[in-house]
Amino acid sequence: MSALNIQWFRQTDLRLHDNPALCRTVDLSLGKAEKQPVGAAPTTKAPPAGILPVFVFDTERIYGSDTRSELGCMKCGPRRAQFVLDAVADLRSNLEKRGSGLIVAVGKPETVLAQISNAFSPTSLNVVCQEEVCSEELAVDKAVRSELAKVLKKGKFNFETVWGSTMYDPDTLPFENDVYGIPDTFTPFRNKVEKACQIGQPLDIPKDEHLALPKEIKNIVNQPKCSLTFMPTLGDLGYSAEDIESVKNVDSRTAMPANYKGGETYALARVKDYIWDKDLLKVYFDTRNGMIGSDYSTKFAPWLAHGNVSPRYIARECRKYEEVRVANKSTYWVVFELLWRDYFKFFAKKHGDGIFYQNGILGKRSHENKRKWGMDTKQIKAWKEGMTGYPLVDANMRELAATGFMSNRGRQNVASFFTIDMNMDWRFGGDYFEETLLDYDVHSNWGNWCSAAGMTGGRLNRFNIVKQSKDYDFGGDYVRLWCPELQNVPDKYVHEPWNMSEALMEECGVKIGPGRDYPSPIVNPNVQPRIMSSGGGGGRGGRGRGSKQGGRGGRGNGRDHNNPNRGKGQRQDMKSLKVGTYKFD
Repeated sequence: MSALNIQWFRQTDLRLHDNPALCRTVDLSLGKAEKQPVGAAPTTKAPPAGILPVFVFDTERIYGSDTRSELGCMKCGPRRAQFVLDAVADLRSNLEKRGSGLIVAVGKPETVLAQISNAFSPTSLNVVCQEEVCSEELAVDKAVRSELAKVLKKGKFNFETVWGSTMYDPDTLPFENDVYGIPDTFTPFRNKVEKACQIGQPLDIPKDEHLALPKEIKNIVNQPKCSLTFMPTLGDLGYSAEDIESVKNVDSRTAMPANYKGGETYALARVKDYIWDKDLLKVYFDTRNGMIGSDYSTKFAPWLAHGNVSPRYIARECRKYEEVRVANKSTYWVVFELLWRDYFKFFAKKHGDGIFYQNGILGKRSHENKRKWGMDTKQIKAWKEGMTGYPLVDANMRELAATGFMSNRGRQNVASFFTIDMNMDWRFGGDYFEETLLDYDVHSNWGNWCSAAGMTGGRLNRFNIVKQSKDYDFGGDYVRLWCPELQNVPDKYVHEPWNMSEALMEECGVKIGPGRDYPSPIVNPNVQPRIMSSGGGGGRGGRGRGSKQGGRGGRGNGRDHNNPNRGKGQRQDMKSLKVGTYKFD
């Protein structure tokens, strides 16, 4: 075979629309060797040689009950693995509708890609994938290059990574040294980017004839666990029967949309439903701090995390909505959230493994947030299981375990509580979120946890759990939903059940304390955390996570106490940053 062009889909770009890596693969198949700008469409120079789309479930590094991090959690829990299975199946279906297909395999990507390449024996080989920036992904890139070099000793090969997961192209950032010159705080980054940069227009899906498979494909790639028809199960990926059973059903209390699934088809349907059909974009800012139901926030995060929908596509839909319906703070704020997501990927590229270290990007130098971290396994276990004795924390942690999702407001509170009130090593929190979140995004997750711990520099923001509970779950509906043992506790005590008398406990049918129906507080609610009393921070605001670890809140008390768009549990609006701007090419 003269030339083979492999489009290696990663678990972060599982879509056909606005996929720069896919467009680059098509370009190479058409004989165009020079790289084009990220926003450019494929240019025809020769008859298409065909492309070979491939996805590999990496059971060595990511999937399976026994594939764990150094801190002990699964690299990918079974619920998110099923989401990826659905997304890959949808990608294959969409390719097949266009006369193409998708090879799906289980194993190490470097081994699978090398075996496929060797089987074709091409005189030249192009392997293209989306560019990633963290060390584990970069190690896989290095391994792929190494294995391809071994099997193609006499043939040429070209391994390319293409940026394609942010609204803004890193090459256009208005900072000296591009990504490496970005500020270590968000606001100055945001101000300069919104003023100087433009969002690229989403790319069209390549023409059907440009997605055609190589003619020899069916005779060459047809192994039991590597073919155009093979699709693994959770069992094939190494998950135990117990883990598979745990995610068999969707909890009826979930905040995710009904009948959600991974995949581009479902992602685009959710964008249409939220923005256009339900007309919710115009009230997003008012509702985004809710905690019950599928529509208080966009819920785009799981699909964004797996590249089922492009952030540029969402931003463009927001602009279209502003042009034909209404433009206000809410319509801007969704794009603002996407900018946070961009920022965390750029931040991860700039700082490398610093976002994973205990001392974060600050290293071992002295700073006001530096402290000796706790490692109490019993306390960490209680936090994971939602048994801290703080109802808002426990409700959120139980929701995460049962559904793989948690609100932005919840994520900020449980991270603050874990890192500041409990003073546990923040990396164990980030590790657990990596296992359990449906919308796990390595850059946003670890960047936010590092920030919550105060390990990115700047002010340490502590969330007062009881005050937050009363501000955002005023009537206790959310707490009672996930902590049914507190169902009959009066509103006055539902967020501070430890203040009830024994007689009132008896009347409510719940006993508070060690070994009883609901635990006593794991940390004394009347004692300020040591790091706060030593001058290492203050306040109760803070930033949330990049597009669902989606939105970063502002700070302070709100003013509009009669806002009809708020959820009934939210007592007040928040102050926030001023509305910004965004422009398209």
